[in-house]
Amino acid sequence: DDDIFSSAFCETSEKLINVHLFALAAKYYSLSNLGVCTPLEDVLEALKGDNEGATGIAPDEFMNSKKSHEVQVMSELVNGIANYCGIKLVIDIGSGKGYLSSFLSMQYNLKVYGIDSSSSNTNGAHERNRKLKKHWRSYQSRGKENLKSQSLEKANDRPVESEINCETVNEELLTNANSLQNQDQVIVQDLVSSCGFTEMATLKTNAETEAEIVTGTQSHETKLSEDVLAILNVLPADAVEDFSSSHYNCGELCEEEKVQRKITSLKTKARKSSESNLYLPLTSCITAETELSDIITDLEDCMMVGLHTCGDLAANTLRIFTAKPEIKAVCSVGCCYHLLSEQFENQEECHDQVWGFPMCQYLKDKGWCCGRNARMSACLALERVAVGQMLPTESLFYRAVLQVIIEEIYGITKSDRHVGKTFSKSSSFVDYVRRSLKKLELDDSKLPDSCIMEYYEKYKHRMNELEAFNMLKVVLAPCIEVLILLDRLCYLKEQENIAWSGLVKLFDPVKSPRCYAVIALKNQSCS
Repeated sequence: DDDIFSSAFCETSEKLINVHLFALAAKYYSLSNLGVCTPLEDVLEALKGDNEGATGIAPDEFMNSKKSHEVQVMSELVNGIANYCGIKLVIDIGSGKGYLSSFLSMQYNLKVYGIDSSSSNTNGAHERNRKLKKHWRSYQSRGKENLKSQSLEKANDRPVESEINCETVNEELLTNANSLQNQDQVIVQDLVSSCGFTEMATLKTNAETEAEIVTGTQSHETKLSEDVLAILNVLPADAVEDFSSSHYNCGELCEEEKVQRKITSLKTKARKSSESNLYLPLTSCITAETELSDIITDLEDCMMVGLHTCGDLAANTLRIFTAKPEIKAVCSVGCCYHLLSEQFENQEECHDQVWGFPMCQYLKDKGWCCGRNARMSACLALERVAVGQMLPTESLFYRAVLQVIIEEIYGITKSDRHVGKTFSKSSSFVDYVRRSLKKLELDDSKLPDSCIMEYYEKYKHRMNELEAFNMLKVVLAPCIEVLILLDRLCYLKEQENIAWSGLVKLFDPVKSPRCYAVIALKNQSCS
């Protein structure tokens, strides 16, 4: 096969002469064709055991469709791994605004520490909890009215029981008191929509039976307090103020109401003591040498996750996982390959530095290097282009001509500075060039508009060539991504304390191009 594919290039000039063969070779060496990935369905089935899925909560319009897709799919897998390993603590590296972290906490009752280097991101996550408090009282008022109307409807459908055996009620309620915290689930759209999730389920299981028994004597306010506590059980502990029933008119309490108050007290104490579904955003820069115990004082057996961890952070997540005995599993989806540091990209020797690529000893021994251009290509999205989402040809053309100007006018061939997203802010090519030169701290006064437009006109006819060249880069992108992902997988395979590791395609690549997760579980931790 290698001999066949090599004929895509001229032996003498080494130029590409057979585009079709080049495309076939790229497809042949793509991750989907190599057969090294483990299907997501197989992983979920192996992890499932006797565990049942949680009641569905769906992210609402607060997340875009891409983020919603990623969060739902990845959280299901993370929950499966956590259950399989018998752990309740998750550390979300590069947690950003906390979408994955808060969903894991609310949907699956996991305690999550979200660590991000950006204080604005962690402050944003705190703001989501503040919004919950802000909307809490308004929900409470609407909840009263809804419950009253529901009670009236039920009264028309069936007769109210006139007599209740208090002894039986007491026994049943006290028996179920300890289990109610995990069984009751109320997800209310009015309350949670400001935090990013919508209503999918209402109070269920034993609460239904309990309501049946005490319908005749239970007041609307007592029923509301029960629903409120059920909501508190599925929200972050610091999201709302502690509920207290002391403002209600106690008066003469019947036996059933006393039992209900007892259950309320037990559930509130249990919530405060366990705080199992807590989400805590933290600000810290994570490196390969990071001591998690310095950041998380109550560190216990846990797993690490990362949804689109940028550049070296994905590699460092795997290094921390292998080095720390408390971390029993990892699920990492990387991105931004162009920001990876490479050991062999420059000739300078830096023995103390920890590099993003390569990680495995096999590629280190070969001194393998991708280079920035190849890593930039690995970030392209072939599947999106295949369904008609074309490359931004004009912005790429602007950048290419700008590079010629910088080299010919200013004599600069390499720079650590970047022009960033200047194209979207520019009204014309001249405006683009001037904005870019300012960002690069180059003097644009010696460059008249006419000179800038001469460069534009000189290369305008070659725009189709540029588009064809970038399409070839798109075709090659999956092959470069394969190299980076297999390097990470091989690194895990080289470790002695890993029970299982694999690559899993998590997401629809059209919705989320960086769709592969590196997953690993340690020895003697999951039985």
